Amino acid sequence: MSKIQVSHAVLDYVDNGKSFNAINDLDLFVEEGEFVSIIGSSGCGKSTILSVLSGIRPLTRGEFLIDGEAVDGPGKNRGIVFQHYSLFPWMTSRRNISFGIKQINNEIKPREVDEIAKQYLEKVGLHGFENKYPFQLSGGMQQRVAIARTLAMEPDILLMDEPFGAIDAKNKLVLQDVLLELLLNEKKKTIVFVTHDVDEAILLSDRVFFMYNKKIEEEITIPFDRPRVREDIFKTPEYLKLRERIMALFFRDVMENIGGNEVVI
Repeated sequence: MSKIQVSHAVLDYVDNGKSFNAINDLDLFVEEGEFVSIIGSSGCGKSTILSVLSGIRPLTRGEFLIDGEAVDGPGKNRGIVFQHYSLFPWMTSRRNISFGIKQINNEIKPREVDEIAKQYLEKVGLHGFENKYPFQLSGGMQQRVAIARTLAMEPDILLMDEPFGAIDAKNKLVLQDVLLELLLNEKKKTIVFVTHDVDEAILLSDRVFFMYNKKIEEEITIPFDRPRVREDIFKTPEYLKLRERIMALFFRDVMENIGGNEVVI
């Protein structure tokens, strides 16, 4: 039994009196402890899938199960990290994390909450920044706090919606390495990661799902063992073949949307 099972999923919605289809006959199966990425062109429905998995949006038709049980809304077993940091600006780093912990367990003692918050800040490389407010942190640091807060809530499933998309290139690489390190040291979590970045998807994932025409069009298994070092992986023939394969899927998608066989630059 898969940890996450989505079968024949359809999601329709109405906007300004008009009906739209966001995902159509989508199947997605994720095993326990697996890291999968969903990639595809803008507007293909990647973030919509995460909204379904989080329980925010119910399916119009189809089946959504976690551990074999039907899901009908949000739950404590799922944590979400968004592209934008979503921190409370009036709270310090430590208090932002403590707030998340107390939403899951309001009986835990304050001293214990404080200690857990400090531990997770250390895990994401922010020791010494416990009492800093979001405006005192860089974008990359703020996203580390957001990741630490979600991990401290100890969800079984981690949903990440382009979490590094709004960060500069240098901090993006740093946060990818932080996530790789956390994957080795944390209790194994099931992660669904939405990204536009092909290199990021290959580096982080066990499998990559390419989304096209509002469904999962292709599934690609990533053959590299963990732990992973980007400098070692990115120079291998296997990586180059994977990247070329995924980029070809993007190119076909663009060509069909343009409606022609040539691109004029």
